[in-house]
Amino acid sequence: MRLILFCALLLIGSPLHAAERLNVVASFSILGDFVRNVGGDRISLTTLVGPDSDVHVYPPPPADAKRVAEAKLVIVNGLGLEGWLPRLVQSAGSKAQVVTASAGIAPLKLGSAADPHAWQSIPNAKIYVTDIANALAAAVPGEADFFRAQAKAYLEKLETLDREVRDAVAKLPPGRRKVISTHDAFGYFSAEYGIQFIAPLGVSTETEPSARDIAAIIGQIKAQKIPAVFLENISDDRLIRRIAAETGAKVGGTLISDGLTGEKGPAPTYIDMVRHNIKALTSALDH
Repeated sequence: MRLILFCALLLIGSPLHAAERLNVVASFSILGDFVRNVGGDRISLTTLVGPDSDVHVYPPPPADAKRVAEAKLVIVNGLGLEGWLPRLVQSAGSKAQVVTASAGIAPLKLGSAADPHAWQSIPNAKIYVTDIANALAAAVPGEADFFRAQAKAYLEKLETLDREVRDAVAKLPPGRRKVISTHDAFGYFSAEYGIQFIAPLGVSTETEPSARDIAAIIGQIKAQKIPAVFLENISDDRLIRRIAAETGAKVGGTLISDGLTGEKGPAPTYIDMVRHNIKALTSALDH
């Protein structure tokens, strides 16, 4: 009898059973990784746009409405990235709190629109993580200390990562710090770390470049002696390969831009993504 009572007390006293975990939805894989690092085993996390998928043009399946309806928090990037998400939240009849993880970031502009790719700057990523920690702590005050400790440990890793990137870029010859990439996903990286990205596509992967755009890019590569062009893991590579063939610029590899890779890919986490990208960039630009 004592053993049964002891076991019952253990069950009652154990922290957040699976059924009691905070139900959180993240809009896409990079945000999902931030949320996982802060929430740990105290949350139940669903990520809508999975690895190697393009958040710009995601068509939500019916199952996503159920996921959103069951969530307490829906964590989004904002800055116009998830144009499909407000309709999804509305159609789900969700009472979840929608948390914009980019709140507090001064957005760059691409034309008349905000550039949504703010995570490409590690100082911005730290703002995302802090916003997420605050939202989780407010949702479950009893776990606030846990969430803040998790965030602090992860923020220290991001601080180390930021130093790595700055050190790597500092070793590159200033005249070689420019590349062509598939679309304008690296504006924040460029502003933060001083590598110039020139993209033949606009802010969204939904747009296609014209023949005139392509001719202008080819002329620019030749005139500025741009040493490398890069593919992205979510974009069609035929355009970039064509530009490389016509200019003699080196194809420097694949950059991870708007979505992480699967577990077996080179960038299943945000930290892996940044390390992969800076290694690809420095390898192509260093010689």
